[in-house]
Amino acid sequence: MSMQPLLIELGVEELPVKALPGLAQAFFDGVIDGLAKRGVAFERGDAKPLSTPRRLAVLLPGVETEQPEQHSEVFGPYLNIALDANGEPTKALQGFAAKAGIDWTALERTTDAKGERFVLRSVTPGAQTASLLPEILREAIAAMPIPKPMRWGNHEYAFARPVHWLVLLHGNDIVPAQLLGLTSDRFSRGHRFMADKQVWLSNPADYVESLKAANVLVDADARRERIVAEVNAAAAQAGGVARITDDNLEQVVNLVEWPAAVLCSFEREFLAVPQEALIETMEINQKFFPVLDGGGKLTEKFIGIANIESRDVAEVAKGYERVIRPRFSDAKFFFDEDLKQGLVAMGEGLKTVTYQAKLGSVADKVQRVSALAQIIAPQVGADPVQAKRAAELAKNDLQSRMVNEFPELQGIAGRHYAVAGGESPSVALAIDESYQPRFAADDIALSPLGKVLAIAERLDTLAGGFAAGLKPTGNKDPFALRRNALGLARTIIESGFDLDLIKILKKATQGALLAQIEIIEKEKLSAADALKKFGIKLDEVMEDGVPADMVTFAHASEIYDFIIDRLKGYYADKGVPATHFNAVAELKPASLYDFDRRIDAIGTFAQLPEAEALAAANKRIRNILRKAEGAIPGSIDPSLLREPAESELAEAVTAAIDDTGVALAQKDYVAVLGRLARLRPQVDAFFDAVMVNAEDPALRGNRLALLRTLGDRLGSVAAIEHLSN
Repeated sequence: MSMQPLLIELGVEELPVKALPGLAQAFFDGVIDGLAKRGVAFERGDAKPLSTPRRLAVLLPGVETEQPEQHSEVFGPYLNIALDANGEPTKALQGFAAKAGIDWTALERTTDAKGERFVLRSVTPGAQTASLLPEILREAIAAMPIPKPMRWGNHEYAFARPVHWLVLLHGNDIVPAQLLGLTSDRFSRGHRFMADKQVWLSNPADYVESLKAANVLVDADARRERIVAEVNAAAAQAGGVARITDDNLEQVVNLVEWPAAVLCSFEREFLAVPQEALIETMEINQKFFPVLDGGGKLTEKFIGIANIESRDVAEVAKGYERVIRPRFSDAKFFFDEDLKQGLVAMGEGLKTVTYQAKLGSVADKVQRVSALAQIIAPQVGADPVQAKRAAELAKNDLQSRMVNEFPELQGIAGRHYAVAGGESPSVALAIDESYQPRFAADDIALSPLGKVLAIAERLDTLAGGFAAGLKPTGNKDPFALRRNALGLARTIIESGFDLDLIKILKKATQGALLAQIEIIEKEKLSAADALKKFGIKLDEVMEDGVPADMVTFAHASEIYDFIIDRLKGYYADKGVPATHFNAVAELKPASLYDFDRRIDAIGTFAQLPEAEALAAANKRIRNILRKAEGAIPGSIDPSLLREPAESELAEAVTAAIDDTGVALAQKDYVAVLGRLARLRPQVDAFFDAVMVNAEDPALRGNRLALLRTLGDRLGSVAAIEHLSN
């Protein structure tokens, strides 16, 4: 046997841009899995999926030319079934041997847990790899994630796009195969325009360079490097810096086979339009790269990536410029018309826009958010008057022409219109920042007012979603409540806001329930109809015209648990062990910032040598107290301390409580746990020398009181027993 390089290339019509990387990876993985499943040895080296819009390829530096010997075992009947009392074969054994095509005496024996049995062992020569590859390819293609396979001609087979050629080389030899109506050979294809001809491949090792000579960069990483280098060079030529986002870059990489940067420009008058609208048009619609100045502002330059080195680059540039001009003109028209109307006037239309059938209009939501913002603002050092103003304007741009055309500009357009309308810079910025974080890796709002609005907005969305029965189930989350919960938690924690989350959730829930009650009154629904539509009983919800406290607390508590559940992933991404998270979550701190400080403290405590022993001790204490019968005294009676070990522990616990009181009040949890760690010697000595469940009820009760006092302080920061193995 010997190793030979393997090349598989499937030539196709242009594949979908976003699907291409996944298809290439699946094709590569399918071939690798097929070889491995059949026991064909191969060298993977630094091999990776190779692809362009017109081809999917697998290139391996070494694949064995044949399988190793194939060993097989087929198990037959056990001896007590296979042989009769005289040692003669039964019908069961004879049937097994006949099926195998041999005499029963040629069978071997083996023993397993149930006893001795007959077994047929055989060794067959390995198949030639060339004979296995066609089936490996069929399996790999069948396993590819193609949501809508295409059929072409009058054939039965289907693929993501029509296929046009198949290269299949193992070493210098063509591997014969019929696949998707194609016969394998050694001819690839060059660039559609710059080298539109067959490319003869003598050996797989020549593949990458041969395609490069035909103006095809088959390695996506090579195309990416070339695009970045050319875009940066063109931007520098224009005196600016290219804006290269990962998403835009990846799509361009999968659009071209031979990228070439083209520097273009547009009329400066369009720069009066919010640059976000222009950038979105360039990136989302045309896959161009905007050029920014040193301050991050958009210039009139942009860069397109052609799939050809044109002899007349100026004409290509004119084509790119001609493509974006109508979109830019539309954006400028929308912006100018919106400015004439003004942001304040836009808000009138929100009264007629339904936010959610059970929660009223968008204007109703605005009022609820405004009320929450005014409650939160003074607690975090923001101006409640400005918070009210920003909240009242934050959704107005939903009625603008610009946002209707560019939905991604929600908040961004509002900021521009607020500035144009003479609003304060902090109010204008808060309108934009209220949407942050917009996606998983996005930053939270930076300004205090923006943070207030971001929190208030998400509080109302969560409270409204739960009140309206829209709690996520499975993959369904129509109101994006999971994303809102994490955005809320991140904003509070990363801002260092020490807010009582349960308290403000009750306010938010009260607002959502009142919105439902207003709809009930407006529609003159009966109690039965209200229960049917909203799932609430009016007599249980209302107390003196407002939602009952027990009802709002139940809703708030449910939402709190939902938010904490979202934090599991947040802290896991930060490397926080699940045991640490669970230790803090069990205490349900009302403040998420306080939750975060406890997480940090438990992480520090867990590194101490005393941590494991104290965690185990606290676990033991919890178990003892849980099983205790009768009432436990409220305090320790010094006169009932009989053993030296319990006296020493009582003295140590009293001292530790005195020492940690101030630190606990100041939420210096690291100091609290560090001081409690010094209790380990006394705790160990107590459990070694003292019988807690003494026969004397007074002694037993006093010792339980001592343990409860100790356990309460050990668990004051987190349920540290979760750290015990």
